[in-house]
Amino acid sequence: MEGREAEEGSLTFAVNGERFELPSIDPSTTLLEFLRSQTRYKSVKLGCGEGGCGACVVLLSKYDHVHDQVYDYTVSSCLTLLCSINGCSITTTEGLGNCKDGFHPIHERFAGFHASQCGFCTPGMCVSLFSALVNAEKTDCPRPPLGFSKLTVSEAEKAVVGNLCRCTGYRSIADACKSFAANVDIEDLGLNFFWKNEDSKEVKLTRLPSYDPNHQFHTFPEFLKKGIKLGMILNRRIYSWYSPTSLEELQCLLESFENEKGIRVKLVVSNTGTGYYKELEKYDKYIDLRYIPELTGIKRDHTSIQIGAGVTITKTIESLREDSSDTFKEQHKTVLSKIANHLEKIASGFIRNSASLGGNLVMAQRNRFPSDIATILIALDSTVDVIISYRRETIKLEKFLEMPAFDSKSILVNAKIPLWKPTCNASSRKNCKIMFETYRASPRPLGNALSYLNAAFFAELSPCKTSDCITVNSIHLAFGAYGSKHATRARNAEEFLVGRTLDHDVLYETIKLVRATVVPEDGVSSSSYRSSLAVAFLFEFLHPLIKTGAEIANGGLNWLY
Repeated sequence: MEGREAEEGSLTFAVNGERFELPSIDPSTTLLEFLRSQTRYKSVKLGCGEGGCGACVVLLSKYDHVHDQVYDYTVSSCLTLLCSINGCSITTTEGLGNCKDGFHPIHERFAGFHASQCGFCTPGMCVSLFSALVNAEKTDCPRPPLGFSKLTVSEAEKAVVGNLCRCTGYRSIADACKSFAANVDIEDLGLNFFWKNEDSKEVKLTRLPSYDPNHQFHTFPEFLKKGIKLGMILNRRIYSWYSPTSLEELQCLLESFENEKGIRVKLVVSNTGTGYYKELEKYDKYIDLRYIPELTGIKRDHTSIQIGAGVTITKTIESLREDSSDTFKEQHKTVLSKIANHLEKIASGFIRNSASLGGNLVMAQRNRFPSDIATILIALDSTVDVIISYRRETIKLEKFLEMPAFDSKSILVNAKIPLWKPTCNASSRKNCKIMFETYRASPRPLGNALSYLNAAFFAELSPCKTSDCITVNSIHLAFGAYGSKHATRARNAEEFLVGRTLDHDVLYETIKLVRATVVPEDGVSSSSYRSSLAVAFLFEFLHPLIKTGAEIANGGLNWLY
């Protein structure tokens, strides 16, 4: 411990290349509060204070000295605790360009396409687009034409998903973003002051403000790299901010705090949960979980994929999409890909970049948060590792959600998604197929919108031997966010379906059983709508199997044995 304390120091970071070193700070201070009150960088705005509007978005850059790589991603500065950015670099829209040093092409194109009116949202929009441009250059995509980026039109539009504007109607913002895309049709871009409508396509291309992706914009200054190589850990006595590097050290800290009466302890990964559940009282001690390898790693083998509780949702999505042909069979990869596609509909990119998988599940367990992630993982019969009263155990996720609310002394270690094996016998295994689908209905398809109801269904099916029909070997039907304590499975409906041949009568009886399960509590808004959604999702999943007979509908996957 003495060697560790020798490495502890002051909170040090950079903003737009400017070094900041704070000898002391209240650990509850957010990055937004610091930028607005103690720096000259006022472009970040306090909009919703919940991570839902994007007005406070900044680019956060981290340096990995082992691989000599810089990772750049957007975060909500209104939720990011200042102590959590120790050793990081922050870029705001002022760092991209200004009237003294010259504006960035992003600024020029936003102005030229009339993408800013009141201007409140514009800084966050510019940073979100800049992040997309920076990360696109790190890909292996072909080199784009001069003046354009590696972004596609679709990627450019999605760059600002979650950044809300109440003035422009988004068309002009989308045009400014798409103007950087390599595959943009220049004729599709709307009104601007760069060219006239009668100008030729060639002339229009020459009049766009120049963008050179090869121009080196350093998001991470050299002086921070040197400090990181030496190790940068906050002095816990000054900042009340602890950064354990193992589960054992974490447990020792929690045990030591038990002896201090009245001490309030907060386990921190990203702090995004405070955007939904406001904290009126401050904590005395903060424990940063991001330096514990067991909480931040992802492990794969031929039986499961294990995701640490501290892994961000964005990293989870990337991992689920990795090409693992040597590890996973095709049907497993397709299931994981569908999970990833659904996770992209959760929150906004700048929330997913820092919010953790475990934090989402703990909110569902502790606060009845309507989690899509919990519903999906329950459908796949996932388990979690937890440490309660200093004892570690593996339990089903569904049981975890039903337990008494987690306190700050309990630890969620990881979630494990099993890779399914067929339940049918070996002789008929080649005919067994699986289907997996996820569903959600929300006020908006993307961005910061909670579900009215979410669902995930997993089924193993096989064709009947004597007729053109489908038999259900096993099935999991999970529903959540409908006004209950937590996500749950419709076990009565599952038990009814197993071993049965699908037809309209069976479907009708299943619907009645699901209706009896998905019953919102008294006082829940739109209760009838939520119940009808459950039936609609189930019908969409099962009815095509009745119509297609022995040919399982699109989405059915062959077992590759």
